[in-house]
Amino acid sequence: MNQQFSIPTALCLHAPDIEALIQGRTIAALPRMFIRLGQRFALYPADSSVSIKAWAKCELCQILDETKPLDILSKLTIWTPKVLKEILQQQQYIFLTYLRVYQLPQLQEISVNPNIQEKLGKFVSLPNSLTVSEEKPVLNDRTFAQRKHQLEKLEPPLHPELEELQSAIASLTISQPAAKQLDDDIKVFLGWSSNQPTNPLDLDLPWIQKIAEVGNSSDGHTFEKLVRRGLLKLGFTGSGLNPDATGGAGGMDFYAEQPYPIVGECKATKTEKVTDGTPAQLLKIGMNNLGKVQYENSIKLVVAAGELNFYALRTATENQMNVISPETLQKLVKLQAHYKNSINLLELKESLQQAPFGLAEDKLNTYIDKVEQSIKLRSHIIQLVKNYLQNSGIESAGVEALHGAYFGSHPPQPIKTAEMHEILIELSSPLTGYLGRIKSSDWKGDRFYFLRDLPINQK
Repeated sequence: MNQQFSIPTALCLHAPDIEALIQGRTIAALPRMFIRLGQRFALYPADSSVSIKAWAKCELCQILDETKPLDILSKLTIWTPKVLKEILQQQQYIFLTYLRVYQLPQLQEISVNPNIQEKLGKFVSLPNSLTVSEEKPVLNDRTFAQRKHQLEKLEPPLHPELEELQSAIASLTISQPAAKQLDDDIKVFLGWSSNQPTNPLDLDLPWIQKIAEVGNSSDGHTFEKLVRRGLLKLGFTGSGLNPDATGGAGGMDFYAEQPYPIVGECKATKTEKVTDGTPAQLLKIGMNNLGKVQYENSIKLVVAAGELNFYALRTATENQMNVISPETLQKLVKLQAHYKNSINLLELKESLQQAPFGLAEDKLNTYIDKVEQSIKLRSHIIQLVKNYLQNSGIESAGVEALHGAYFGSHPPQPIKTAEMHEILIELSSPLTGYLGRIKSSDWKGDRFYFLRDLPINQK
């Protein structure tokens, strides 16, 4: 159990500054006095409606003058160079205080001091002492240590473009769930948050879970719409994938144009066998609408429930059609929903272009297994970096050290050092943000550190 402390005072700051501390956007405050190491206090917002949300402990207090690079300090905090210069003009020094911030379990309403603006940057007494603990830190130990080191050394931010993007979308997070998810991911990657995502449920999962059910029914129109939505979810685009249309363009059940043409037919059924009419119709309608050259250059796909009869299977095989079940399509789309961009459409194309044709269940399931193994490998490597750094007590590690530790970690498969480096680079890119990277002139000198987990969903 966390030790409890009694806090009788609060540091009065602008409300936006306190919000930035609570959000993890900064770890610094600019009081008007020197604050001693280890001092604890509540964070008191200087506005008309006072609710105390957090308390803080001073981890360091520096006295800075005009010789310090204010442009870099500005990029590492929330204050513009102009504001920092104004503070220096007013009081000659900047008291840069590093705060380890902890959230309170519930808001504490405090009566407003009428002279609170005069107390900005100073301590005020609380009407009643707060009892607090270190149970809910805004940033975990490692993340805070990394941020503190960067600010102490005045190292420029590694990803200024991402910080600008985060600022641009901040106002959209309240009304748009997608913007909030992106905002959360960027904050974790930048080190502004150490919240561990639980691989939040994709909002499309309810209809994805119905693909197989509807495919094994007599509701053919709904099945066509679900198949088109599934292909859009995988990343295909084109006018022939309108999920709201009652019939396919030109009689085609679906037609994708990008990143490569794929034309197909759907067949929902409860019990009956799939006859030759289904693949024959794809051949006829596809040729009529696309022309011979374009049709032959397209991937042919039949999504059908039920067993194909002899003639249907022969027609599909001889015309290089891939026949898969609704269950397999659902599995593919569900994987994409759980792990965004895990389905590489160009790799999927290679699988669909290769024999055997006709029944394509085995080759599609082989591809799905490959993707799942790739995800497990990356999750394992992320956990390896996390554990290695925790056990070693260091902030970052090189690829050779991590590769050595990999073989003692019950790895899912053997990999070479260069291959592991490629995966580490992938996991530390701004688009993934699972690891951080300190780049070196030589790839063997690159160092990596942990940012967030990649949880594996249970089937």
